[in-house]
Amino acid sequence: MTDEELAERAAAVARQLAERAAHHDATAGFPADDVEDLRAAGLLGLMVPTEMGGLGAGFAQYVAVAMVLAEASPATALLFNMHVSVTGGLAGLTPEVAAALGADEHFSDQREQALRRAADGSFHAVAISEPGIGSRLSQVRTTYEPHPDGYLLQGVKSPSSGASHADAYLVAARSRSDEPRKISYFLVPAGDGVEVAGVWDPHGMRATESLTVTLDTVVPRQALLGVEGVAVALAHLMPQWLVASYAAVYAGVALAAVRLGAEELTDRPGVSSAVRSRLGRADASAQAAVLAVERAALAVDRAPGEPETNRWVYRAKLLAGDAAMDAAGSVAEACGLRVLQRGHPLERMLRDARLGAVMPPRSDVCADHLGTLALGLDPATTLEDPPW
Repeated sequence: MTDEELAERAAAVARQLAERAAHHDATAGFPADDVEDLRAAGLLGLMVPTEMGGLGAGFAQYVAVAMVLAEASPATALLFNMHVSVTGGLAGLTPEVAAALGADEHFSDQREQALRRAADGSFHAVAISEPGIGSRLSQVRTTYEPHPDGYLLQGVKSPSSGASHADAYLVAARSRSDEPRKISYFLVPAGDGVEVAGVWDPHGMRATESLTVTLDTVVPRQALLGVEGVAVALAHLMPQWLVASYAAVYAGVALAAVRLGAEELTDRPGVSSAVRSRLGRADASAQAAVLAVERAALAVDRAPGEPETNRWVYRAKLLAGDAAMDAAGSVAEACGLRVLQRGHPLERMLRDARLGAVMPPRSDVCADHLGTLALGLDPATTLEDPPW
């Protein structure tokens, strides 16, 4: 599919999402109709190779789609990001890469089955974060151990966006063996031993319905993705699906804030130079974030895992998270109290934007990581608060 065809498809879905965004924000419920639109458009299979029934998109194409969706409904775009993080990660874990990591000959079949299900419309959630540690993979407390039927997984994951409607979950878990630092990924199907519960009534990104997943389940051996013990290493070596994928969403939020501010101010008489300056600065900040995200995406497609690529990944997350918050806040102040009333789309964008800097890894963590690299130091041995 060409970039133009994909852009048209994303724009058509975005128009439908925009019509429902206020309702889903007010109820803080799962936007099932939005996900159905994504499914009907084939976007749940965006990253699935064409030979497996998907659209075969690259990371730059994902970024373009995510920004369009985020301008319409940031919460739904964030859910889409979580799903695509799973399928995109699987698509990138080619048999050659998996073999280099030590995966056995059965992994290729396991990967293909999972990707074909996504192309057919299965929806995936990410279950990595845990209470008290966030998304720090190296600190996860959920455990796994061998079982006659595969592996026993036990633990609590929270928050997990879209958990109540997921067909499967990407779970990070720690080995109970004598190697406690062995952190592995599992693709866990919904069903027995996977309980989703909790109350979701947050400040922003309300329609993600990010609930608690309690695991006490036995999964088959093929639920292990790749090989044991690679989760943390993959996060450091190829962080795009845990970092820059979020950045695309918040770059879209920044763009939406500028557009909504301009729409609000267009019909007002005598807009002052101070107000125009705020809008202008927000526009420049949003566009700079977009360029950084697009630059990172191109690098991911051309040279995944390279040190300079990964620096751009962290730059994009830092700039997009900060740009969304700064643009939405500044534009809202320039427009005045009217746009801060509940129900105004700019008020919703302001709340959604506030979460950009705290989505993992937080802006401060990204900045520390980049500053460490700029000084020629090794983040693995220097950072007191490493991203993973």
